[in-house]
Amino acid sequence: MAAPHWTDPGVEEVATGVYRIPLPLPGDGLRAVNVYAVTGEDRPVVIDSGWAIPEAYDLLADGLKRIGTTLAEIERFLVTHLHRDHYGQALRLRAEFGTRVSLGAEEHWSLDTMLKPGRQTAEEQVSHLHALGAHELAEDLARRLGAHPDAEHWEAPDDWLNAGDVIANNGRNLEVVPTPGHTRGHVVFHDTEHQLLFAGDHVLPTITPSIGFEPALAPDPLGAFLHSLAIVRSRPDATLLPAHGAVTDSVHARVDELVEHHRARLDATEAAIRAGADTAAAAATAIPWTRRERRLEELDPFNQFLAISETGAHLELLVAEGRLTKEVRDGVRHYRAAHG
Repeated sequence: MAAPHWTDPGVEEVATGVYRIPLPLPGDGLRAVNVYAVTGEDRPVVIDSGWAIPEAYDLLADGLKRIGTTLAEIERFLVTHLHRDHYGQALRLRAEFGTRVSLGAEEHWSLDTMLKPGRQTAEEQVSHLHALGAHELAEDLARRLGAHPDAEHWEAPDDWLNAGDVIANNGRNLEVVPTPGHTRGHVVFHDTEHQLLFAGDHVLPTITPSIGFEPALAPDPLGAFLHSLAIVRSRPDATLLPAHGAVTDSVHARVDELVEHHRARLDATEAAIRAGADTAAAAATAIPWTRRERRLEELDPFNQFLAISETGAHLELLVAEGRLTKEVRDGVRHYRAAHG
């Protein structure tokens, strides 16, 4: 019999009193997101919450029932970042049960943007794609979404989490560690005594986290991400409890792989500019994508958007490092080699 896949519904005890509950994602290549329930004598705390869809609601309720608790008994959601597969269901359950919801303080940048009256769905991403030279993809994204206000139900959390905050629950002390990069306000929760890191999307075991998929984009998201990896690498090693993927033994080992991956991507991105590409869209076309080394045009539109955005993040870091220069013409960012 084949071993269970990490996306299969169910409950896995990953440490004493800590349970991984994978929840489905609608039409998403990732297929599932892990939420983690920390249980014991106190009411449970849950790290991340899933997408607010009926299937995720039912499977979370079923998973909690299997470990002897209920949705209504959750004391608090600790959310690693603002993306809807992590934050959305927490808001729904707060509306139903009054559950406390906590989020990294720097997520206020994107949340403030999303709460602006009359904001159009993903309007910032459309504008960003134009700046990256991906005009056709930007227009396609705008057509797909339509010119209408963002229909997602966004609200502020009950608490903003800051560096050094410690959440004590069920015999565990979960330290809040800001890890900007995937989003500006991403945080991880480190239980150093029991050597566990609830990593959200900051460190994933088999894929590289997307950089810059948020409304209020940081000036240098890749630089922030690599700095955050260094912070996590400087802390005691721990079991990696990721939001997407199976639990693995060493955070440090995976951080080292991610750093090497981005070093190679920075070199490839610089080489694309030196070979004649001058925008993020053009450079992304010249670089292979995924472990299968697919061409950009082979990806679906959403993953093309992620690829071009990530290329833009690499280009901005190359400018910050002095390896490239940037000039904005007619709203489009153009790059060239700084020397040689």
